[in-house]
Amino acid sequence: MPDPVARDWIEVGRVVGAYGIKGWLRIHPYTTRPEAVLEYQPWRVRRRSGAMEALTVVESQIHGKGLIVQVAECPGRDEAEQWTGALIDVPVSALPELPAGEYYWGELLGLAVQTVGDVALGTVHQLLETGANDVLVVRGADRERLIPYIPAVVLRIDKDQGRIVVDWDPDF
Repeated sequence: MPDPVARDWIEVGRVVGAYGIKGWLRIHPYTTRPEAVLEYQPWRVRRRSGAMEALTVVESQIHGKGLIVQVAECPGRDEAEQWTGALIDVPVSALPELPAGEYYWGELLGLAVQTVGDVALGTVHQLLETGANDVLVVRGADRERLIPYIPAVVLRIDKDQGRIVVDWDPDF
C-alpha cells in the first residue's frame, strides 16, 4: 500500500533538460494546459538520486507543448543539467478538487494493479496520452503492460487501499 504521507504530494511533471546557457529548465507538465503547473506551488523536486529539494520559479514561458522555467536555485547551465530527470511534486491541497470518479494522473502513479481474479500485474509507472484513450503503463516483476484506461477495463480505483482493479488478461 502507498505511503499515506507521500499521498499528500502529487507528481505534476518532470524536468526534461536544460534550456539555454542561463540555467533555465525544460519542463514536461502532466497538466492539460502546460502553464497550469505553475499555478500549483510550492514545487518539491525529486532528483534521480532520491534527494528532495524545493525549487522556486522566478520566470517562465510556454515552449512548444511544455514550459521553460528559470528557478532561483539554478544559476547556470551546468546546474540546470543536474536537474534532468527530476520529478516535480506539489501538495495535493494546491490542486482543484475533482468530481467523484475523476483522478489526477499523479494520484494513480504507484498504485498496485490487479485483475478481477486477484492476479497482481504490477504498479502504475506512468500514463500515456494516445489520442483515443489514455493508457496505464504497469510495471510488474515479469514485464511491462500497457492497459487502456477505459471504463470497460479499469473497474475500480481505491486510493485508500492503493490499488486499481482491472478486467485484463494477465497474459497480455
